[in-house]
Amino acid sequence: MSDSPPVVWAGRCRDARYCVDPIDVAYFKASPEDFLVDEIALYPAIGSGPHTFARIEKRLRTTEEVAEDLAQAFGLKRRDIGYAGRKDRVGVTRQWFSLPDIDPERVTATVLPDAKVLEAVRHQNKLRTGHLRGNKFEMWVRGLTEAETEAAVARLETVKQLGFANRYGAQRFGRDGDNVRRALVILHRGAAPKDRRRARFLLSALQAEVFNRVLDERPLEIGQLEVGDLAVKHESGGVFCVEDVEADNARARNFEISPTGPMFGTKVAQPLGAPAQREAKILTEYGVPNQQDLKAPRGVSLKGARRSLRVLPIEFVHQVDADAMKISVTLPSGSYATVLLEEVFGPLHEGADVILDGEGILD
Repeated sequence: MSDSPPVVWAGRCRDARYCVDPIDVAYFKASPEDFLVDEIALYPAIGSGPHTFARIEKRLRTTEEVAEDLAQAFGLKRRDIGYAGRKDRVGVTRQWFSLPDIDPERVTATVLPDAKVLEAVRHQNKLRTGHLRGNKFEMWVRGLTEAETEAAVARLETVKQLGFANRYGAQRFGRDGDNVRRALVILHRGAAPKDRRRARFLLSALQAEVFNRVLDERPLEIGQLEVGDLAVKHESGGVFCVEDVEADNARARNFEISPTGPMFGTKVAQPLGAPAQREAKILTEYGVPNQQDLKAPRGVSLKGARRSLRVLPIEFVHQVDADAMKISVTLPSGSYATVLLEEVFGPLHEGADVILDGEGILD
């Protein structure tokens, strides 16, 4: 690790290309009902099997708290409960959980604090992190002037055409960015962590911090490619190295492909040339070993992946009502709705008085 570790930005937007100056009095999450999230399952439960999938609506509860409540209600261990991704505490969110061999009727009859079971269906396997297609959002931003509303609508139209930066939001990083520092301790210690689920989450925060830095320090526009880039094909998910810049940039303008950044790991594809040099420099600054020397802590998978630097929202509509604006949008798994809000409105106040640097989903 370098003698002077870099500042941990912890999801805060530091690049004017990807967020605007904050609006002094605008806010969101005035009530939980102002922030609605509905998880889109990766696959439907088939109605038979040793596991039960439960679709649960929660309000002012974290995903972990609901998982713990389910374990306690049925005399299970916490690790027996599965879910695809973490959702906001402040909001009304619907998502799937899995339980081992519990009768669906018992699950639907369960009373949970600040949550309710909407349906329960048997399935063949446990639900695991990443087993979701995306999330549908309905979000209200309030306290806007007429001029601010007009400016926001113009920026929304730009996002519809060009997409927005696929940054990780602040809640991935913990209070004051502590998750990144804790992850570095785990990574360099190398010993098997006592809580592997927690270790995986902390290491994902370090991966996210590096990804955000690569995005911020990229000298090109967000959708522009250069030789040596690893680009992702949005239709298939395949990744390839860019050689013909002119032809591939034409495909990028049509949103067929996009440049990617690293979720570092032991088996992730590597770019070439200038993109590789920038990524290597940032990894060194954070004290992350190069791929040849990188070893995951015992019992923790750290294979890595490439992540698109931008995302194109779908089913994207807005509604203006006096000094408020409602935004409805569907985003793929792992993309943050409030990172989108930052590009349109800047960092927002949560409720009436707490400034928030972006809080969205945790997938």
